[in-house]
Amino acid sequence: MNKKIGVIFDLDGVIVDTAKYHYLAWKDLADHLGFEFTEAHNEQLKGVSRVRSLEILLDIGKVHLSEEKKQEYLLSKNEHYLEYIYKMGPDEILPGASELLDMLDELGFHYVLGSASKNAPLILKQVKLFSRFAGIVDGNSVSKAKPDPEVFLIGAEKLNLKPEHCVVFEDAIAGIEAANRANMISVGIGDKDVLHEADFNFKNLTEIPNDFFTRKVSEKILKGNEPKLY
Repeated sequence: MNKKIGVIFDLDGVIVDTAKYHYLAWKDLADHLGFEFTEAHNEQLKGVSRVRSLEILLDIGKVHLSEEKKQEYLLSKNEHYLEYIYKMGPDEILPGASELLDMLDELGFHYVLGSASKNAPLILKQVKLFSRFAGIVDGNSVSKAKPDPEVFLIGAEKLNLKPEHCVVFEDAIAGIEAANRANMISVGIGDKDVLHEADFNFKNLTEIPNDFFTRKVSEKILKGNEPKLY
């Protein structure tokens, strides 16, 4: 077994599900601006930055705003979103997440967070997981959003490991692309048809087998984890 393995987790949709709160906050803004914003529309916002999310929302509503107004709405949206976040607790940790962290602890593998969310530290504190992570790379730490691999490459630095020895758990297409571009092992959590570019796919974290890291991941690393070409 290869001991040099580190794990990088996306937050939303992998560890917790705050997409519903983002949706409610964005929908409130769309209602204010006078157009419909559906849950299907909200799928386009998965894994992207807050600024880009606003741009997508405004495109959907065909609304043009000044930069000053955009900043004003970004702040108000985040304040609305935080109202939900401050009510979160450990009961909102997604099934299988705590057990997977326990497995990694037993194996002696370190893990960090790699999320676009600027509220990632707060969310982890709310669900009592903050102290378990060896590091956090969030929206405050990067200049380029996924699918740029920057967030995961910084995560590898925090783990003091080569990218090819890192495993990324992601639920978004942009995140899987970022992990692949970083030459990391990508694990798609969710719809396999949507996340088909991932090296491994699971519907949720409860499906991760006990030998996933000791056998499947180690075997892939030993084979060299050849760079993916795009």
